[in-house]
Amino acid sequence: MKQFTTGDLSKQIGDITDAASREPVMLTRHKKPCFVLMSYEHYEHMRAGGNPRRAYSISEMPDEHAALFDEALDRLGRGEGYNDEP
Repeated sequence: MKQFTTGDLSKQIGDITDAASREPVMLTRHKKPCFVLMSYEHYEHMRAGGNPRRAYSISEMPDEHAALFDEALDRLGRGEGYNDEP
């Protein structure tokens, strides 16, 4: 994710909005993350749940994810999966 300062925003609005049209950009203030600027299309996609990456609590985890999780835990319990994966 590209970063700009809030001061850059007033000086480089065209460059920053161009970058935000391609991917979200972080705006910092005093070297700390402050805002994220993104296209409206990206925002709507996120709001509609179009991003497949999601964190679940165990109680709400879909069955297919729970099965994969259990399988991975079993492999780790047998000592597999640490150094044998590329």
